Amino acid sequence: MTREERRAGMSLAAIFALRMLGLFLILPVFAVHAEKIPGGDDLMLVGLAIGAYGLTQAFLQIAYGAASDRFGRKPVIVFGLVLFAVGSVVAALAGDIYMIIAGRVLQGAGAISAAVTALAADLTRDQHRTKVMAMIGSSIGLVFALSMVAAPLLYAAVGMSGIFWLTAVLALGAIGVLLKVVPAAPPVPRATGRIIDVLRDGQLMRLNFGVFALHLIQTTMWVLVPSALVASGGLPMPEHWKVYLPAVLISFVVMVPAVIIAERHDKLKPVFNAAIALLVLVQFGLWLFGDALIPLALLLTLFFVAFNVLEATQPSWISRIAAPGAKGTALGVYNTLQSIGLFLGGAFGGWLGQAFGAGAVSLFCVMLGLAWLAVSTSMKPPPVRITPASATH
Repeated sequence: MTREERRAGMSLAAIFALRMLGLFLILPVFAVHAEKIPGGDDLMLVGLAIGAYGLTQAFLQIAYGAASDRFGRKPVIVFGLVLFAVGSVVAALAGDIYMIIAGRVLQGAGAISAAVTALAADLTRDQHRTKVMAMIGSSIGLVFALSMVAAPLLYAAVGMSGIFWLTAVLALGAIGVLLKVVPAAPPVPRATGRIIDVLRDGQLMRLNFGVFALHLIQTTMWVLVPSALVASGGLPMPEHWKVYLPAVLISFVVMVPAVIIAERHDKLKPVFNAAIALLVLVQFGLWLFGDALIPLALLLTLFFVAFNVLEATQPSWISRIAAPGAKGTALGVYNTLQSIGLFLGGAFGGWLGQAFGAGAVSLFCVMLGLAWLAVSTSMKPPPVRITPASATH
């Protein structure tokens, strides 16, 4: 990788990290906090508050991606981060769960994922793109681990309102990183792709279904895992980091060689399918052993291995097969399906868990994962296009 590619990868990963830290900080504490506020005794509303930002992201990702194709990546990213900060302020001032949901919906209106990943694709060559996406995916995993450690301590110190104020500050910090650190974006090819062309592309839509399934499963898990650690694992909330942090760190040790194998040895599809299969096994294991601390900790570690590999490989695959003039649009559709998965994972997972118990949630995730694995087996590996070493995009 060139110096500019490394700089682009690290700075864009930092933007993702600052934004996602604000989203993740509520996960380990909100379900417990919600019991103290009006409306928080309804598990479905709790799940909705956790996944609500995915609803507005689902409506706006395509628009943001297409706008970044037309008007440039950076202006669109700045606009989205400002909206995210405003939503954080609304949630910080909320007095009940309904206003928190409203704030989370507004946070989701800052739907910058497509524009950021399109910018990452613009600034890197094809043969290094999975590495850059791995940087972004790894940063998400790292801030997730950090949020698991920091959230209980922050909640004790400043409360839920203070956490939401912090997310607003982090969003503004991400704007500073974008404007001062991220390399200048190359000219974007004139937008020539249409949404209908993306929807008709079977390879792209298989990847879109995959990201939908992955994030639905992820959000569904976090409606239930914190309570499971308290009730079944016997671990009080301030000590949850003892499970999350080792799980995430160990997962990185496994993820890095997996990504290297996928990149250097043209094994992207086998590594990708193996990660999906591992995800299915984790959900099956949660159904069988999710009520004991040690099996739960092991399963969470395996989940993070699968999740981080898939987070690194899927957007790289999308950017390599999408038409140059439609990368933003293709990534917009991709992130729309991701956002729908986030929203449904919270809302549906909360309802299913309340109505039928945690076991039903895990079995549903097993079936969804198996459907994804079946779809992915018919995919064609992306072509490897080698560009000159002097190129930067």
